[in-house]
Amino acid sequence: MRRAYGDWTSSQLAKWKSELLAHSVQPIQQFSYTTGKNSTDSALIIDAMDLLHGGTVDGFCLVSSDSDFTRLAARIREQVLMAYGFGQRKTPKPFVAACTKFVYVENLAGAQAAASSSTAKAAATPSTAASPKAKPALKGDTQLDNLLSEAVEASADDEGWAHLGPVGSNLSRLATDFDTRTWGFSKLTELLRAHPGYEVSSRSSGDGKPKATAVRRKPARGRK
Repeated sequence: MRRAYGDWTSSQLAKWKSELLAHSVQPIQQFSYTTGKNSTDSALIIDAMDLLHGGTVDGFCLVSSDSDFTRLAARIREQVLMAYGFGQRKTPKPFVAACTKFVYVENLAGAQAAASSSTAKAAATPSTAASPKAKPALKGDTQLDNLLSEAVEASADDEGWAHLGPVGSNLSRLATDFDTRTWGFSKLTELLRAHPGYEVSSRSSGDGKPKATAVRRKPARGRK
């Protein structure tokens, strides 16, 4: 079910027509009854609750940067359903935290731009090829350091090594908006290899299974 809510009589939404048609999204008309009041949010929430209690869906994708949908996301999760959020970086943290997973649209745009740039570079001469976009600095990023430290420690063995799968799960649990693309990396492995405080290696799980990627914080000098 794909629905977009708004006052479609408004000229401000005219540019969305082609996108709705291209992606088979049904426009839901909601007039603005009073200046300064947004009745669209209420219409969306009412319809979402109808779908929730109808028992015909497994999850919801809420595309908005509005904190008004915080309680809706929490209510969806209370029913043990998935609540995926999509919004801009200005999205209030309570809404981000209420979702099962939150994706910043700037990261999606960045991935598309990177793909287009790669295609362009393949056909460009060295003199015309664009230089790659600089990645944000990893060293000194306190928020990232705290997340990685807790995620690795929660799954680490006696030697401090933690397999990548559990680490990724821990990161999603600790921060619903964790996305390696925020730091310019498409995969968690790439981010950890680039981080000066961690080392990545292939290690056996000890139960006869093939080696898997593992990570640990780099030991202090003089220790192994």
